[in-house]
Amino acid sequence: MRLSDLNWQKLCVILGAPFLLLTGCKSAIDRVLEETFERLYTIEPTANITIQNGDGAVLVYGSNVNEMRVDAVKKAYSRARLTQIAIDVTTKPGSVSITTKFPPKPKWGFFDRSGTVDYTIVVPATATISGLELDVGEIVLDGMRGSMTRARLGEGHMFTRNCFTNLDLAVRRGNLIVSYDWWEESRFSAEANVAEGNAWIYLPGDAVFHLLAKAAQGKIGNDFESAAVAESAAVAGTKADTLVHGGDDVRIDIRVADGNIKIVKANPQEN
Repeated sequence: MRLSDLNWQKLCVILGAPFLLLTGCKSAIDRVLEETFERLYTIEPTANITIQNGDGAVLVYGSNVNEMRVDAVKKAYSRARLTQIAIDVTTKPGSVSITTKFPPKPKWGFFDRSGTVDYTIVVPATATISGLELDVGEIVLDGMRGSMTRARLGEGHMFTRNCFTNLDLAVRRGNLIVSYDWWEESRFSAEANVAEGNAWIYLPGDAVFHLLAKAAQGKIGNDFESAAVAESAAVAGTKADTLVHGGDDVRIDIRVADGNIKIVKANPQEN
């Protein structure tokens, strides 16, 4: 039996009402609230800095001034949760601690609504980052020259650029990029462990270093090796131990448990 036009309209209204309610709720739920945090601190050029964040981003840039600038953006889906996100910066002689405190994650619902914090932190380039921890998101380290820079990422992406320091990096799940735009004659190291993901190392053609790499269940591609060696190395479960240009003052040690490693000659046209 055919529905009359009137009954059909009623049926559409009945079926469409839940959808309209859901879409209306969605627009209200997905409205992101933001709050900014901006502080400037005078610190020692060799200060020991620790940074802890749960969900979001941590971008750290080295500078030539003896001060630390912390800019952060807190984001949440409700005013109550936004207020509950706390940024605690503690400064002591020779040390700085930046800690992010989030409200408990809800035990129900389809999404985690506990919020995020995105940091942009400018510090003296000679400072030591003894511990940077981020659960989920993105880490960027640029221009660090202290005695050590240590970073741990649970899930996401990690990038380092022109960090002539002893890098100690770890990614549980995600991708890692370590890059140098130029090369300096100094003694430093870059050590990285990726449990699940890929690692790219970008180096200038005149870089002098000792390469140690292991891809337990992946492949290694190395632009600095001869074609014959590179071909034999591009198989699953490989490792490399090579002195590039005969140097061993700089050690680059990259280990990936499940994923691939690529050592890229960033400016091959100059060689």
